[in-house]
Amino acid sequence: MSFPSATRIGGSAFNHQQSGDAEAEYDRLRDLARQEHGKRQHCSAESQKAYARGDGGAAHELSQEAKSHGQKADDYNRQASEFIFRENNAVGRVDSDTIDLHGQFVEEAEEILEQRIKYAKSTGQNHLHVIVGKGNHSVNHVQKIKPRVEQICQEQGLQYHTEHNEGRIYINLTGGAAVPPAGYGQPQQYDQSHHGKPQYQTAYPLGNQQGQQQQGYPAQQQGYQQHQQQPQGTQEMDYEEEIKKNLPKVIRFLKKNCCTVM
Repeated sequence: MSFPSATRIGGSAFNHQQSGDAEAEYDRLRDLARQEHGKRQHCSAESQKAYARGDGGAAHELSQEAKSHGQKADDYNRQASEFIFRENNAVGRVDSDTIDLHGQFVEEAEEILEQRIKYAKSTGQNHLHVIVGKGNHSVNHVQKIKPRVEQICQEQGLQYHTEHNEGRIYINLTGGAAVPPAGYGQPQQYDQSHHGKPQYQTAYPLGNQQGQQQQGYPAQQQGYQQHQQQPQGTQEMDYEEEIKKNLPKVIRFLKKNCCTVM
């Protein structure tokens, strides 16, 4: 599903100084997605007109064309999401226990965070720092990502601590109290030696990369290696708990889409 009017974090999609080429590529992908979404809307409207005048064949053809444009829009948005994720979460730019959601649409950020939490738990990580942005460039300075992150934590029974000035959230993945470690929130210096160069190794594998061999993520592997010896029972989620965890998300989806005519 494409998100042409969704809100993303910040005025810039990047959390660091970046070359014009990288930002141009990100903007290009988002723009292509918007164009495809516009074509989808046009074809869908024309399909309804054709159906209304009794031309079922044209209505079906236009409906299929609308679906094709919708799929292309989704693909461009996915590429943009993965591109900005690689740039902002490259090894040396964030710690292995941190995820940066700058440049993501709200729905994209939700999916990425849920994957990240699941991955962190499976590798024995007990906490996670989530950069959600300060909302300085959002409409009326209202943060969009932060409430969704908090909602996910509440649904999964995770305690969290919000740093309003830093635009970050600390999440305790063990279910205990969210007490940030000493020194948390202090400015950190990340490696900027790759300024202007595309980043392909991240501190966390995104999307279909999770199912692939993870030799391309050395910082992550080294950071989690000491936690990877877990009892088998803790690695497998109970079926009933999985349903309870995902049920609120399904309900939200149905509320947003049950009355939408595709």
